[in-house]
Amino acid sequence: MGIKFIFLAIFLAETIFLLVNAEPIEDKQALLDFIHNISHSRPLNWDVNSSACNSWTGVTCNHDKSRVTAIRLPGFGFHGSIPSNTLSRLSALQILSLRSNRVSGSFPSDFSNLGNLTLLYLQFNKFSGSLPLDFSVWMNLSVINLSNNGFNGSIPYSIANLTHLTALNLANNSFSGKIPELNLPSLQLLDLSNNNLTGSVPRSLQRFPNSAFSGNNLSPESSSPPLPLVPSLPPLPPPSPPEARPSKTPTKLSESAILGIIIGGCALGFVVLAFLMIVCYSKEKGENRVPTKSHRKEESVKKVVSGIEHGNGDDKLVFFEGSNLAFDLEDLLRASAEVLGKGTLGTTYKAALDDAMTVVVKRLKEVSVAKREFQQQMEVVGNIKHENIAAIRAYYYSKDEKLIVYDYYSSGSLSAILHAKRGENQSPLDWETRLRIAIGAARGIAHIHIQNGKLVHGNIKASNIFLNSEQYGCVSDLGLATLTSPTTPPVMQTAGYRAPEVTDTRKLSQSSDVYSYGVLLLQLLTGKSPIHATGGDEVVHLVRWVQSVVREEWTAEVFDVELLKYPNIEEEMVEMLQIGLACAVKMPEQRPKMVDIVRRVEDIRRVGTGNRPSSEGSTPTLTPPILTQRVDEIGSSSSFPQ
Repeated sequence: MGIKFIFLAIFLAETIFLLVNAEPIEDKQALLDFIHNISHSRPLNWDVNSSACNSWTGVTCNHDKSRVTAIRLPGFGFHGSIPSNTLSRLSALQILSLRSNRVSGSFPSDFSNLGNLTLLYLQFNKFSGSLPLDFSVWMNLSVINLSNNGFNGSIPYSIANLTHLTALNLANNSFSGKIPELNLPSLQLLDLSNNNLTGSVPRSLQRFPNSAFSGNNLSPESSSPPLPLVPSLPPLPPPSPPEARPSKTPTKLSESAILGIIIGGCALGFVVLAFLMIVCYSKEKGENRVPTKSHRKEESVKKVVSGIEHGNGDDKLVFFEGSNLAFDLEDLLRASAEVLGKGTLGTTYKAALDDAMTVVVKRLKEVSVAKREFQQQMEVVGNIKHENIAAIRAYYYSKDEKLIVYDYYSSGSLSAILHAKRGENQSPLDWETRLRIAIGAARGIAHIHIQNGKLVHGNIKASNIFLNSEQYGCVSDLGLATLTSPTTPPVMQTAGYRAPEVTDTRKLSQSSDVYSYGVLLLQLLTGKSPIHATGGDEVVHLVRWVQSVVREEWTAEVFDVELLKYPNIEEEMVEMLQIGLACAVKMPEQRPKMVDIVRRVEDIRRVGTGNRPSSEGSTPTLTPPILTQRVDEIGSSSSFPQ
């Protein structure tokens, strides 16, 4: 019996080890074979002893790290043909981006093994020869970009079988022959310009603009008619037949007819003038418009970040060690942009790169520090790695622009989630999620504070808290507040979160971080903003409002009404309230340390007894005796309970 137990323990230990240290062994070897058999000018951190899924640049794996699903290696200076039997062994590959290199040779025939491929980016290389005749082996393809190469021959008719295809770009090659009929309703983007195509544009493609077919040898009647910008004027009535005209004297227009012509001409001129004014106004408005979700495909980071041109030398993105992102400044500036928010430190954009990668770009403002000081601060905060801290992936510095690149969190910020309009598509945060947010944020801030004893976050607020993959809080914007100009009015900085003693953002402390975290806890409990209106024109500071409620008379109205739906959580809410008020005391020396706060917030989970029922059904009220007792404890002492 004991021997069986030992074998079982060994088996379980090995299983756990394999799960924790999972690696796509065969895919990893295929990538090593690829990189060892092709020349490249930029170094790659691909090493047999490191994790392909966690640290290799440009490599993305599936959730259990058993297969490689994406390769993104733009602009790495690859030259020569793709080695056979290397990338083609990645049978689970979904995204392949080798754009902006110098890869030559024909289209790899063994790519037919990549049956799961959905996005293919090979533009701006030196490929030549014809394309495979049968594209049906890639039935999942939704994007094909083979532009700016030397491909020739005809466009394969089998592309018409790709029912998921949304974008096809074959521009600037040497394709010849007729354009195949591509009856693909899903196709949204098409560019076949600057080839040697002949014949006419198929009826199924005449919905695309003329620019998609320019630079070819197509017959004149093949051009798709442009859409009219304004409604066409009605045709003039045909002239009267000669025999119907009077034979005596030429017809003279009456005064009423002349007046009608003058009025009609003025009206037509007014319509044309108004149309031109609308067009000019729309263009001017579009150039100055803040990019929104509906216009994000028309806006780029380069448009909203003025003055940056792709440069050499120091004018480039600086990536941190361990980052597996692969793009350059030009890719970033070309990306479509959507504004996520505007804060005291700058504007934050969601940037969608060409190869289906999404990042967050923060454009800093009020930053006047020297380049050396900026780089030193970036090196400090960029090398801090923790699951509850949003890592800085890269940064850009120039005299006029400072950009920082983060991972994109699809759930959005706590501020957006907590204060969004609640409707059919937006559910309020439940208590369990709020606990996870509080725990994650506390862990992240505590990790920052223990780095060297002096490092601070400096800008803790709900809009800088995101939900990671496990729905725990994750703090962003680490260390950026100290880079802002000291002349910036402190009242404008993190209104409602700023500790009373902070008058200069360059003199922040860890205790001021604790104060801001306390405000965050009160925000989670009340569902109210740090500074909010109670009705009328009166503006109330959240901390003072909660403190007054505790001093005077307790009421359940202090908690978010959504939390009242969850029974058996009264003590847990009061415990969090106690911690929040202890963090937000006026005297800095009376505030607890973050390491102690982490322990107390984690212990909230163990305060309640019994299971938490679902919020559906009855809506219980809070039990007054419990609340009264716990509030008395809060009011009796401002010290942090041990």
